[in-house]
Amino acid sequence: MPKTLMCDPKLFKKDLSDQVYIVTGANSGAGFATTKQLVSQGAHVVGACRRVGAGEEAFAEFAAAKGTSEVMALDLASLDSVKEFAKAFLSKHKRLDGLVNNAGIMACPEGKTENGFETQFGVNYLGHFLLTERLLEQLKESAPSRIVCVSSVAHVGSRKQAGEIHLDDLNYENRDYDKMEAYTQSKLANVLHALNLSERLAGTGVSAFSVHPGWIRSPLAQHVMPVWVQNVVMKPFSGPLGMMSWDEGAQTTLHCLLDDDAPNHSGAYYSQNSILYPNKENRAGGWPMPSPNPNAHDKALAQNLYEKSLELVGHKVTT
Repeated sequence: MPKTLMCDPKLFKKDLSDQVYIVTGANSGAGFATTKQLVSQGAHVVGACRRVGAGEEAFAEFAAAKGTSEVMALDLASLDSVKEFAKAFLSKHKRLDGLVNNAGIMACPEGKTENGFETQFGVNYLGHFLLTERLLEQLKESAPSRIVCVSSVAHVGSRKQAGEIHLDDLNYENRDYDKMEAYTQSKLANVLHALNLSERLAGTGVSAFSVHPGWIRSPLAQHVMPVWVQNVVMKPFSGPLGMMSWDEGAQTTLHCLLDDDAPNHSGAYYSQNSILYPNKENRAGGWPMPSPNPNAHDKALAQNLYEKSLELVGHKVTT
């Protein structure tokens, strides 16, 4: 039976007063649990949510917490929304200790974002890519600071075919759409994003990580199966399947945000256990562990993706 990796309890005793974090998709799932823990330790957390009302309703639970929280609008399917969020955040806050690129969608029907990107690539990766770029200077000024890119075991691909990045056809304009292949591509992009950030930010005090948080009982699975099947019918089999609660699903992200040794492994992949790894030796997970996908270690590919992403989102790097 898979064993859930859990944070050292000492990490949850750290005083995070005066620290500021952003968590995207914070109104439910691991994003909510991550926010809850950070606020309980005194941090101020900005929940970047597409549905502000849902975020405010969820965050009402934190009213008596040691720290504070707020909800700000962010639609990762709109580059204008990303820009507006970053501008609003920077006007209100003078520091940023941690950015958690958590929000995501999985295996959705074929579609395009507001800017014409394949939906999963646009939301899971490009929206977060632009958000990170817009906040990098604030992260540098607040160093030591950390960036967590939430990926998935799906980035590995299958035993027959490793997950790939199709730089010449990222938006499925010249090939048939496959919803799981598209999800795999977006999640591999998250891993490569963290790898590239670690290279570019070396020596700045900003560290970056990619994580597989585990199979969490959350709405993410809605395009794969009815959520009630996952949360009710399959719940008795959670142990053997490695299914996790929201709090358990937040453990890997929280470890990367709070562990003193984590910055020594900037760019690394941190994984909760998963029965979905093609190779049995990887199924226990690891903090960190080498990704079984050789493409996840390709620094040249990561750099090429970075340059292509700058072009796609129209962002210019200032020096």
